[in-house]
Amino acid sequence: MANFAKPSVPRFAVEVYQNAHLPEGGREVNAIVTVTATGGGTTGETPLVPHQSTAGAGARPAAPDAAVVVMVDCSGSMEYPPTKMRNARDATAAAIDTLRDGVAFAVVAGTHQAKEAYPGGGRLAVADATTRHQAKEALRKLTPGGGTAIGTWLRLADRLFASSDVSIRHGILLTDGRNEHEEPEALRTTLNACAGRFTCDARGVGTDWEVKEVTGIASALLGTADIVADPAGLAADFTRMMESTMGKEVADVALRLWTPQGAEVRYVKQVAPSVEELTGRRVESGPRTGDYPTGSWGDESRDYHVCVRVPGASVGEEMLAARVSLVLPAPDGGPPQVLSQGLVRAVWTDDLAASTSINPQVAHYTGQAELARVIQQGLDLRRSGDVDGATAKLGRAVQLASRSGNEDTAKLLAKVVDVVDAATGTVRLKAKVSAEAQMTLETRSTKTVRVKK
Repeated sequence: MANFAKPSVPRFAVEVYQNAHLPEGGREVNAIVTVTATGGGTTGETPLVPHQSTAGAGARPAAPDAAVVVMVDCSGSMEYPPTKMRNARDATAAAIDTLRDGVAFAVVAGTHQAKEAYPGGGRLAVADATTRHQAKEALRKLTPGGGTAIGTWLRLADRLFASSDVSIRHGILLTDGRNEHEEPEALRTTLNACAGRFTCDARGVGTDWEVKEVTGIASALLGTADIVADPAGLAADFTRMMESTMGKEVADVALRLWTPQGAEVRYVKQVAPSVEELTGRRVESGPRTGDYPTGSWGDESRDYHVCVRVPGASVGEEMLAARVSLVLPAPDGGPPQVLSQGLVRAVWTDDLAASTSINPQVAHYTGQAELARVIQQGLDLRRSGDVDGATAKLGRAVQLASRSGNEDTAKLLAKVVDVVDAATGTVRLKAKVSAEAQMTLETRSTKTVRVKK
């Protein structure tokens, strides 16, 4: 059994990559903002060396406790094959073994209704040797039967989280089928209600679930989504997810964007380690200031693409186009703590070479965002029978994956199309494609590769 010591609180740094030069009258400013947290407990990428940081970093002196709710699909389809339910029980047991002492947790059995599998009584247990053993004993009683209404699982998880006064609240959700016993609008309403209250990783096991449902859950709740086509791989995947969760030490961090009078934010999106649209999640936080949620952080680094439209100006003029801050809400409702800051500038010039140069980081992530988009479009067109349209979109995807060095996505694309020339994006659709290959490509289409800075 893993018994993780509580890691230290991460420190934050903000780095800004951009070409600040605009032609006379130019108005669109693009920047890649890299946020790096170091000193936390998540094992992952090696933190980047700061390139540009305009403010120091700080964090709360004490690391908050965490709560985890594991939601296990127990619908009737989990009986086919019979090993699927056993693998799900084993995976949940492995996740429970990975819990840090003192972390609050619960297990929810999900069908067309949600039931507390452990500990019961509308509360969370506190992880120690005894409760881990009790939880694993309770897992033995999970049997498949009934339908699927994922919104009920999430609502029960939200109620359980509300029973504990902790900062980091994380769900793990496993399903093997479509959300057939609940209207899509009901699930959307639930996701809107739970957003900002807890984060959630979602996994689809087998190949009979709906990709857009699973990825939509993870997107709304700022978690990860993936396919586990072979149920035998669940235990390793659940262990990795729980290890990552145990490394999260700061919750509810927001990317705060201030823009000057006359400027407007066109969009904000996370572009690494995956593409995630944040523009519509803005919450106004002051005059010309808005906050974009980023969820919980451990020891990790993420990239964001910020696009701001500024008033046009004459050659030689310069302005601050945006101030980017990482902020942490004060527990007592007071002013938030600023963890780090970076500046986005605009400088107008008549130097054609300077004003038309595209920053390599901006160019790279613009391509990665397009890659995710054309894969989704290509697969949708393939399903609808539009061979020419699907070939064009997936060919463009092959070209972008090759150009950016996204080898993982290139390998997934090669299972759906025959690549004639990657450089030009010349491909042929494969006549037969397995459900696993298509679903894996769709689920992982938003995963990006880091630009070499």
